[in-house]
Amino acid sequence: MAKEVKTIGVLTSGGDAPGMNAAIRSVVRTAINKGLKVKGIMRGYAGLLQEEIVDMNGSSVADIIHRGGTILYTARCMEFMTPEGQELGAKVCKKHGIDGIVVIGGDGSFRGAGKLSALGINTIGIPGTIDLDIACTDYTIGFDTAVNTAMDAIDKVRDTSTSHERCSIIEVMGRHAGYIALWCGIANGAEDILLPERYDGNEQVLINRIIENRKRGKKHHIIINAEGIGHSTSMAKRIEAATGIETRATILGYMQRGGAPTCKDRVYASIMGAKAVELLCSGKSNRLVAYRDGDFVDFDIQEALNMRKDIPEDQFQISKLLVR
Repeated sequence: MAKEVKTIGVLTSGGDAPGMNAAIRSVVRTAINKGLKVKGIMRGYAGLLQEEIVDMNGSSVADIIHRGGTILYTARCMEFMTPEGQELGAKVCKKHGIDGIVVIGGDGSFRGAGKLSALGINTIGIPGTIDLDIACTDYTIGFDTAVNTAMDAIDKVRDTSTSHERCSIIEVMGRHAGYIALWCGIANGAEDILLPERYDGNEQVLINRIIENRKRGKKHHIIINAEGIGHSTSMAKRIEAATGIETRATILGYMQRGGAPTCKDRVYASIMGAKAVELLCSGKSNRLVAYRDGDFVDFDIQEALNMRKDIPEDQFQISKLLVR
């Protein structure tokens, strides 16, 4: 017999992402409509261990769908990575009558979700990360907003770069995944795109291209650099010394995590939140909601974590073809 779920918890963990509030809102209101009680767990797994748990109702999530960040706050928790911390988390859930939890976050958050599931707490994950680095899904909450935020900022940098006839290195987020850099590179018409998955560290190629472009009359040169490569400021100094062309670095940083979510992030996050509650109501656990090949599906969490994701080679090649 499937375990009957009467009370569910919802938490956000790891880095925040625009659209998390839409997912929280959907979880709460879908659950209430199905006759369930909902408890919000503040500050991720850290708040769970400290019993920062509040009752939620429909009013708790009013007027939040348009807001960036997460009303439940988020934190990283080293203690929850230990077996003792995980066992304490399960005990806290049982103490507060929580039968199931919806975890909104990334890979690390899902590892914790899998441990809770193994300890008897039905757990469903929703991918919330601006990096688009969850292998089982074509969409993660926050990516669409983050890439549009970065694109808009890069357009503005291009304006001043052209006015001063500069080379500009613009660093976007993406420690291990270059999706934001790739998409912005294509959308902003960058001359070079440096991705953690592809860049070989050969700056001379960049220098040669900058010199060649200047000789044929190009007034600016935009390099999109992923956070995982980094060192944009020192790179700018080396390029300026080698080319004689004024070169500036701009690091966009955490602005990419903030701001009102796009329509896509609001709608897809809402659908994923509802799907997560439906999975819990059907007795499912240790599942991850995903968007794949145009449909919303779900995967075993461990299966999803074992998958590997790489930059689509066709998109990378197209980005190179468009550079002139």
